[in-house]
Amino acid sequence: MRVQLQQLAYFVAVADTRHFTRAAEQVHVSQPSLSQQIKALERELGAQLFSRARGHITLTDAGEALLPLARRILADADTARQEVQELAQLRRGRVRLGATPSLCTGLLPDVLRAFHDRHPGIALLIEEGGSHDLVRELARGALDLALVVLPLPSPSPALTTVELFQEDLVVVSSARAPAPRSPLRVADLEGLPMVMFRHGYDLRDLTLAACRAAGFEPYLTVEGGEMDAVLGFVRAGLGLGVVPATVAARTGPELRVTPLARPGLRRTVALAHRSDVAPPRAARVMQEVIQSAARRALTANGPRPPATADQADPADPAPAAD
Repeated sequence: MRVQLQQLAYFVAVADTRHFTRAAEQVHVSQPSLSQQIKALERELGAQLFSRARGHITLTDAGEALLPLARRILADADTARQEVQELAQLRRGRVRLGATPSLCTGLLPDVLRAFHDRHPGIALLIEEGGSHDLVRELARGALDLALVVLPLPSPSPALTTVELFQEDLVVVSSARAPAPRSPLRVADLEGLPMVMFRHGYDLRDLTLAACRAAGFEPYLTVEGGEMDAVLGFVRAGLGLGVVPATVAARTGPELRVTPLARPGLRRTVALAHRSDVAPPRAARVMQEVIQSAARRALTANGPRPPATADQADPADPAPAAD
């Protein structure tokens, strides 16, 4: 069926005025053009919509059935037109952004604040999860963008990733506890009480692998928490934690931050989106805000630009962390 919105608008105008000439004036077309479009609509629907007995215009049963549907279709089309125009001007819309828990804690608050200040009408829908889960959500179209940690668990050719920065991991401890040596080698963690993330958390796997590479199993006093829980356990003096530098920068005076001696531990943060579908305009603006925030975050003591092949330190393992 090839019913046109214009034909429905002409039909409603005639139904309202019960007069073809006045309806044509209302929709700003000639009366013959309007009559032709009404006849084309009747042919398309296979039913007469108006009874024209002795110059008196009335709706047929088919016309009565079509009228409420036509009004609804025209109203929905007008709403869609307004919403698209508002979205194009970034007055309304949404951005569906995924991020790993550590990036939700470290980088994302400032990003969301900056975006919301510029575009308060755009709804921000945040999905927190591991890089593997976020890649899956991107692939099925549930997210527009995702902040992930490279390398991805299952690289997908359908995704485009843009590296934002490399970030050191640091050791955090309670400010009430004795200060560890600084900088701290991974080997120095042997025998010290540590608070550990839950199973499946990339930071857990990275820390355990680094300790085992140094020849020891870490002494875990508490394990199983998310980022906020681990930081709370460390504040309570239950042990040391290994967290990204951007998270440590937001922890406040209750926690002491100690760098790891080289080669240390590092992760690469990237922004990902589907390759086969261009992100919506609001999401593209979010990309710009994230990249701007990443550039501001590139400080001597914090994140670093992604290393090129000839810049990378062969001693640096640069594994992924969540």
